[in-house]
Parts: sequence; structure tokens; C-alpha cells
Amino acid sequence: MPREVKAEVARVLGSPVARAARVYGGYAPSATFRMVLADGRRAFFKGINASSNEHMHRALPQEERVYRGLGPLLGRWAPAFLGAFKTLDWHVIMLEDLGPQTMPPWSPAKARRSFRSYAEFHASTYGRPLPRWLSRTEHHDFAGLWRALSERGDLRRVASLAPRRADEAREWLDVALPPLRERAERLRKLRAPHALVHFDTRSDNVRLQGEQLRIFDWNWACVGPHEMDAAAFAQATEAEGGPGVDLTMRWYAEVMPLRDDHLDASVAGMAGYFAHGAWLPPPPGLPRLRAWQKQQLKVCLAWAARRLSLPEPTWLVALRD
Repeated sequence: MPREVKAEVARVLGSPVARAARVYGGYAPSATFRMVLADGRRAFFKGINASSNEHMHRALPQEERVYRGLGPLLGRWAPAFLGAFKTLDWHVIMLEDLGPQTMPPWSPAKARRSFRSYAEFHASTYGRPLPRWLSRTEHHDFAGLWRALSERGDLRRVASLAPRRADEAREWLDVALPPLRERAERLRKLRAPHALVHFDTRSDNVRLQGEQLRIFDWNWACVGPHEMDAAAFAQATEAEGGPGVDLTMRWYAEVMPLRDDHLDASVAGMAGYFAHGAWLPPPPGLPRLRAWQKQQLKVCLAWAARRLSLPEPTWLVALRD
């Protein structure tokens, strides 16, 4: 770490760093540290420099904008924003340190508290006026993925993820494609009211503190259907070995009602997203991404099959890691 960066951290936070521990995890690498300052306070450091990948060069400035512009709306669910700076080729933001990772492993008790708190977050902005600079169309990107897979002839590549049962997988996909495509395309027509959504909630982006879910990595924050945000968290939780999606969504709905048409469209769209990406080669700097997407594809396709009354996709047991 350059001396100039360390000095700027001390200037912004009002105390030099006594020690720092690198934080590993996530799918988009960045320089992340949990810091203890000389005066005993703690803080979290997140930075990019010339060696960071293209995704992080887009994500960090947007995340800073969210923390600066949406603080009152993020409320107790987000870490406190402590400051930011640019020096040399570095761009750094500093946040409240939320502590070490709390999940996985998941337990039913942790999952229930997490999903009820997540529902409270969505309820806090549901139907409220939200800043115009927030996108209202991010969820539309999931609408046409099943159609694109079909038109490009890439369903065979999805089926190839289950090499021992590829023929069975292709037959199932041919049968399931019309309802999956039709439901996903409804994402473009879902009616408001909507809420402020995180759009990337999973265990490495959250901490659970008692009954309170704390969420960070807000670079995808936008306005959209809360059902999609909740469903994304639910499928990631099941993919990590936590309680199944039907149970976590039931806990969520104890606090925040779910609209069936919005949830069906969201699940079909997410299944299309993972079908679209899981068979591709890993992007530069993200070697673990595709294996994780295959696990999510398993969960989402099985969930979509139940919700849309499709045949059971038994071929998913052969999906290779």
C-alpha cells in the first residue's frame, strides 16, 4: 500500500491505521481491509487502482454515489459512510466495519431473521418517491434472455452442463422454453409500486447482527420489484446450503407481501440469467463465478418448474460442478 494512500486514510478518518487485515471473498476482486485505527476505532477500506478490473472501475464510483446520495433511505441496513478520496491511481471509500462474515453456514434461525429484516428494508421505501437518477429498468435486462438463448441456438450449451443427461435436458428445455420465455418477458411490464432494491444480495454482501440485516456493495442499487430482490437472495441462500426458497420467501412474506405475477416473472428471468451465463468461460479475474452460477441455475430452474407447473427437471442432478 503506497504511503500516500495510508496518509490519506489517516487524514480522512482523523487517526492513523494501527493494523489492517485483508478481507477475501466475493466474485469481483478489490483491495478490501478491516482496519483498526490508532485511537481504537474500526473502519473498512475498499479501493481500486490501475490494476483493478473494468467491473470494479465502474462499480466503486457508483457505490460511492449511492452512499452519499441515499444515506437516509439506506438507513440502518447499510454501513455508515466514513469518507472517500482519490490519490495517485487509487480511488478509496471507507465505511463502518460490519465485522466478519456471519453466513454461511446458514441456519433456519439466521435465515428467518435475515429475510424478515430484508423485507423491512423493502417495505421502508415501497411506493415512496425515490431519486430520479436511480435506474427503473435494471430488471428489464432479464426479460429477453430465454428468447436470446433460443434464437442463438444456445439451449444445447445449457443442456451440455449435464453431460450424462444432455438429451433429457434438451428435451426438458424445449418443453419449458415457451412458458419460461413468456413469464420472463413480463418483467418489462410489471406495474409499480416498486421499492429501492439492492439487486445483488447474497451472503458475502451482508452481515447479520441480531435481528438486523446489514447490507453493503450497493453499486447495483436501483428501483424495481421487491420480489426480484427477495428471490435473488432466496435462491443464493439455498444454493449455499441454506433453507429452501419456498421457506425463506414465506418468512419474507410475513413482513412484506409478495405479488405472484411479479415473483413468477422474477424467477423465470433469473433462471434465464444463469442459463445464459453458466456455460460460458470464466471472465478475467473471476475464476469461481461460473461454478457458482451453475449452483444457482439448479435452484432457479427447479423453483421455476414448481411455480409454473412445468415437468420436474430431474436432469439437474447431473449438472457438473
